[in-house]
Amino acid sequence: MEQTKEEIEQKEAIKQEKSWFDKYYKIMLAIPLVLMLISLVYLGLFYSKHKDFIYKDVSLSGGTTITLKSIEDTELLEKELKQDFPDITFRKLTDITTGKQLAFVIESTSEPEKLKPSIEKILDYKLDEKNSSIEFTGSTLSENFYKQLIIALIISFVLMSIVIFILFRTFIPSIAVLFAAFSDIVMPLALINILQIKLSGAGIAAFLMLIGYSVDTDILLTTRALKKREGLLNQRIFSAFKTGILMTLTALAAVLPVFFIITGLPDSFRQIFLILALGLSADIINTWLTNAGIIKWYCDKKGIK
Repeated sequence: MEQTKEEIEQKEAIKQEKSWFDKYYKIMLAIPLVLMLISLVYLGLFYSKHKDFIYKDVSLSGGTTITLKSIEDTELLEKELKQDFPDITFRKLTDITTGKQLAFVIESTSEPEKLKPSIEKILDYKLDEKNSSIEFTGSTLSENFYKQLIIALIISFVLMSIVIFILFRTFIPSIAVLFAAFSDIVMPLALINILQIKLSGAGIAAFLMLIGYSVDTDILLTTRALKKREGLLNQRIFSAFKTGILMTLTALAAVLPVFFIITGLPDSFRQIFLILALGLSADIINTWLTNAGIIKWYCDKKGIK
């Protein structure tokens, strides 16, 4: 039976894909490994300097949050307060539709008794319930909250690891999935620190969400490569890539516009979207270079075609 022109072209394309992937997958595997190593070294240096892996905001470190409900000139206030409170941070709350400033938020690790009088002196009026709101979080309470979030993050990763090992029952493919998921957390964390963003409880929750987001594509890839038998190994990997990259790009298309366009959202929400965007971007590298490379290597060694 003679082959059609389309069948011949398809087989030729598969041969070209096979030769290209077989030739360069080990080289591509080195790229995310180097990025991961750089991220780990940076986080190690960061920890040695700050005795923690993140910059924490007031909700995690303890301190005072003062929200001014009506203020126009914020530049003078920022300039004066920074002289007395080096750790102080500012952010504006704006209306999503009009862009009009609704409030001005001031955060510092100092106690209200120190921060409030300084603001009143600069503004030349008293702060009360009508023009402001003041919240204070004790350092002990914040530290306990932070520890609980970290414990939840660790437990989630451990439970996910158990599920992965039960699902695949083979060491190297399971470790490849876990390494990719771990990298999806470490790389964004390093970038967040480089950008000097102070993480809130919502930010830690975003890393919890990343565990679920990142492992989806890794499970898809590993399942297609090891458990399916339709077509050659490279065909199954490329098939998983087409599905997985569409999933990731769709998620990125959902979170990136919200972060860049809707600036009126509270910082905690925008922080979630930023971390998810960084994690999903890292997942493209870690799944389709790291995990795919390890799976390909493993299958070649085991004679899986």
